[in-house]
Amino acid sequence: TPSGILDSTKAEELRTQVENALADGIKTLLMDLKDTTFVDSSGLGTLVSVLKRVRSHSCEMYICSINPQVKMLFELTSMDRVFTIFENRAAFEATR
Repeated sequence: TPSGILDSTKAEELRTQVENALADGIKTLLMDLKDTTFVDSSGLGTLVSVLKRVRSHSCEMYICSINPQVKMLFELTSMDRVFTIFENRAAFEATR
């Protein structure tokens, strides 16, 4: 659950958390962006690289709780077609 602005300064922390989760053997990763106020281009690139890393471990990654500004960025960059996005954590859990 990243918070604040997802940019290059948060990228390494996010990658480290994902690597730790993969090392722990997770099979499903839910990236809850409820506390993320803004995603810049480097933050978006980080999400894409994390997705590739997760998939390389035969795991699944989902995103939930994006705010309208982040949603617009995803739509403008067609990332809404790359990521599976849920309205919130409850919507994600309802599919499990």
